[in-house]
Amino acid sequence: MFKPYNLEEGAYLVKLARRAVEEFIKSRRVLKPPEDTPSRLLKDNYGVFTTIETVKENGTTELRGCIGFPRGNVNTARATINSALAAAFDDPRFAPLDPSELDSVLFEVSVLSPLEEARFSSPRELVNMVKVGVHGLVVERGMYSGLLLPQVPVEYCWDTVMYLDEACEKAYLSPECWAEEGTRVYVYEAQVFRERRPRGEIYERNLLEELNRCHFEER
Repeated sequence: MFKPYNLEEGAYLVKLARRAVEEFIKSRRVLKPPEDTPSRLLKDNYGVFTTIETVKENGTTELRGCIGFPRGNVNTARATINSALAAAFDDPRFAPLDPSELDSVLFEVSVLSPLEEARFSSPRELVNMVKVGVHGLVVERGMYSGLLLPQVPVEYCWDTVMYLDEACEKAYLSPECWAEEGTRVYVYEAQVFRERRPRGEIYERNLLEELNRCHFEER
């Protein structure tokens, strides 16, 4: 299981993501990793995604922005800053985050393991290889590419085939493209840290536990 960071380091990343967005709103300045950044966050270069969700009056959440970089090319702290700013201001599905929203949004940071191409000789072999609650997916075919974080199929309670189909659709491809010759499928894992409430306690998500609850509630 991919777990490069402890809870203290993960909490630092989530707070850094929020701080980067707040600083940019305040001064239009891109935050640099602060002096108190834990050393490992400055040495590692994992891929990072930031997810921002709006908390509604009934306590449920809805997506407000999610952008990241699956292949690490800068240190994890810098990648967190970059992905947070992109999720807040550059997600084409949403208007830029407004200052009035800061007290009603949750920040979540996903640290990604290096992508590994899935080698399989049949569609069934791939279905057996991909584990919901463990693996994130990247599907590539020609100029098209789509990524789904590992928490997505857990939140929607998808099975593996639906997960693969949805990853193809994310890439603007036909749902069953993953079973076709010429499609490349990559898997990875993610360590996910999240606010329980806006500006509140930060915890590490256990996706397998969440998946078990999802299946229990379906019964």
